[in-house]
Amino acid sequence: MLWSLLKILLFVVIVGALTFGAGALMETGSSIRLDIGTTEFTLSPLAAVIGAFVLLGVIWIVFKFVGLAIAVLKFLNGDETAISRYFLRNRERRGFEAMADGLMALASGEGKLALLKAQRAEKFLNRPHLTNLISAQAAEMAGDHVKAEEVYKRLLQDERTRFVGVRGIMKQKLASGDTTTALRLAEKAFALKPKHEETQDVLLRLQAESDDWIGARKTLAAKLRSGSLPRDVHKRRDSVLSYAAARDALAEGDNKEAEAMAVEANRLAPTLVPAAALAANLHLKSGKPKQAIKVIKRAWDDAPHPDLAAAFAAIVPEETPDARLKRFGPLLQAHPDHSETRMLKAELNLACEDYPNARRALGDLHETTPTARSHAILAA
Repeated sequence: MLWSLLKILLFVVIVGALTFGAGALMETGSSIRLDIGTTEFTLSPLAAVIGAFVLLGVIWIVFKFVGLAIAVLKFLNGDETAISRYFLRNRERRGFEAMADGLMALASGEGKLALLKAQRAEKFLNRPHLTNLISAQAAEMAGDHVKAEEVYKRLLQDERTRFVGVRGIMKQKLASGDTTTALRLAEKAFALKPKHEETQDVLLRLQAESDDWIGARKTLAAKLRSGSLPRDVHKRRDSVLSYAAARDALAEGDNKEAEAMAVEANRLAPTLVPAAALAANLHLKSGKPKQAIKVIKRAWDDAPHPDLAAAFAAIVPEETPDARLKRFGPLLQAHPDHSETRMLKAELNLACEDYPNARRALGDLHETTPTARSHAILAA
């Protein structure tokens, strides 16, 4: 309210000042004479002032027209001008509107509409790193895999979107069953973003499927470093991968490498039964029975298992049944109530033809946890 009153007062003051000035000029009684060539103009002071203002206005308009003409010439020449900026802003506005419509179509599951809007946005916007992303996702949603792969390949040309392009093509190759190409692409994606959890998982799976145990262990180590895998889980899985590498080396006849990998697997997870049994057997082959016994007892202390019992029996293969029963004493005492311990003790007593002790060792196991093995022992 106060500001409106001040504006009214200011307007009245300006009008009053102009009126007073015009009256003062008219009362002077003098005149201004202008000679232009042979023509003479006589003007009153008020007319001279009005003429001066008109002249200034004409000069201003002329300058504006000259500026407009220069701007048009620059625009036609391809230079950046206010006109070009206006058209550019208009194109960007239409492009961003199309891109927003495309995102909405993607969110609502309308793949074909999203692809059309993405193509329209690409037409108006010179920002391929944005429009190509929408185009690729829209093409995939619409089922146009050829178009999607084409767009993903364009994304490879921009460093900012290269990872997205590699990952997109990798997923397409996985969907089509081309795991060989998918593995190479997963390795490239992993090199670009080693902390990307999904890429780590895909690469690890593909490496395991292709028996690339060394590569899989490196990927698993990267998952540990990036914090996407707990340390205890990492050790267990790393042990499994080392065990797989040991089996492959053994199948190829490389006993030295097999033993090294089996020992590594057992070191990482001493309670992993397959790794412990394999490490023990390979220790025996290389003439290290004491190390084999140590490995078996460590795993047995965690949980008795028939594979461990078989590996322990193989340490002295030619011993008598009574000697074997005595040698197995420390294992039988570790978990006396465990079902595996009870069946093992029964089998050892059967080998010694000590049927009463075999029956006592088995107890009611065939009733509480019946298995083919427990019934076979009972039948013997």
